[in-house]
Amino acid sequence: MANDVMIDAETLAGRLGAAGLVVLDCRFDLADSGAGERLWREARIPGARHAHLERDLSGAHAPGAGRHPLPEPRDLAARLAAWGIDAGSEVVVYDAADGAMAAARAWWLLRWLGRRGVRVLDGGFRRWLALGLPVERGEPAPVAAAAAPAPHADVAMRVDAQELLARLGEPPGWLLDARAAPRFAGRAEPIDPVAGHVPGAVNRPYTDNLDADGRMKQPAQLAREFAALLAGRAPEEVVAMCGSGVTACHTLLAMAHAGLDGARLYPGSWSGWIEDPRRPVVRAD
Repeated sequence: MANDVMIDAETLAGRLGAAGLVVLDCRFDLADSGAGERLWREARIPGARHAHLERDLSGAHAPGAGRHPLPEPRDLAARLAAWGIDAGSEVVVYDAADGAMAAARAWWLLRWLGRRGVRVLDGGFRRWLALGLPVERGEPAPVAAAAAPAPHADVAMRVDAQELLARLGEPPGWLLDARAAPRFAGRAEPIDPVAGHVPGAVNRPYTDNLDADGRMKQPAQLAREFAALLAGRAPEEVVAMCGSGVTACHTLLAMAHAGLDGARLYPGSWSGWIEDPRRPVVRAD
């Protein structure tokens, strides 16, 4: 099914040890880049490998690429092989809780390289622990590497700043910004040197995709909410952005969960947009 992008903890627990299953722990803290890996070494879902947002799921900076540039496809393909992921693997990715830091990013990147059997653990490690499910501790066991896949990235899944500039005159609903409302409005900016948003963007904080318990909303509810924002547009006409192209992947995940797969990512996002001071910026009055 098109929206088969999430998996609950109970289902994953029953799949542990299955042939071809690879679990990636993507926990990350922007304030402490080493925290996620330390937590993974202390306790993790049994057999989980660690995917580091900045070392594994991002690449070297390039002009306009923002704070978390996409990795080079060949480098990402090599990482997949090192984690034991091949063309037939079933992959589950998780982070601390809601998927935004950085399970959704890993989900998007694997799909970018052509992997479709990838799902995000609903509720993340927090819910796994709350349910009392098995936890592995201590030094992780070595992983048998797989053959490196051909690094063919799907260029249609992303857009660049030039495409955004060309579409600025369109009615709102084509560009969704996943940042928190104060950052979108330009009233607060704790990370980037310029505050505000791209003209015509609509604010859809990624937290709006979640229920009160931090799990993803049901597909039907998400479909209704996104339909109200898109104003009749097909998913393929929609672009998601955020501060650096990470939490925007949560928007794409939520849309796919709602059966609205096909929206695209602006990887540079706000941090890439403002690298060129000639690009327009909007701030709330």
